[in-house]
Amino acid sequence: MLTVAPDIEVLARFGRALADPIRCRILLALREAPAYPADLADTLGVSRTRLSNHLACLRDCGLVRTAPDGRRTRYELADERLGHALDDLRTAVLAVQTERTCPDAETKGCC
Repeated sequence: MLTVAPDIEVLARFGRALADPIRCRILLALREAPAYPADLADTLGVSRTRLSNHLACLRDCGLVRTAPDGRRTRYELADERLGHALDDLRTAVLAVQTERTCPDAETKGCC
């Protein structure tokens, strides 16, 4: 059964997912079009194992979903509005001081 998470939890999950550059790259790639893990790994230049771990994190966060396609599994954004949210976040970040970095940029974590 699906339940709707409270707003704070949703934002925290989204933030944790975006805290990793590889997960950001995955989300941006899926914003363009659904993709298969092997193709994503090749496109992003990461190992399939590493990509699989990040996809699992994004799936657990509720940001991506799987779609069976024969013997393969395709990944896509869980909701098309996520693509719009990513675009909005990118333009908002571009509007701030780009030479500054986040003090927690090295913090790793998952949902």
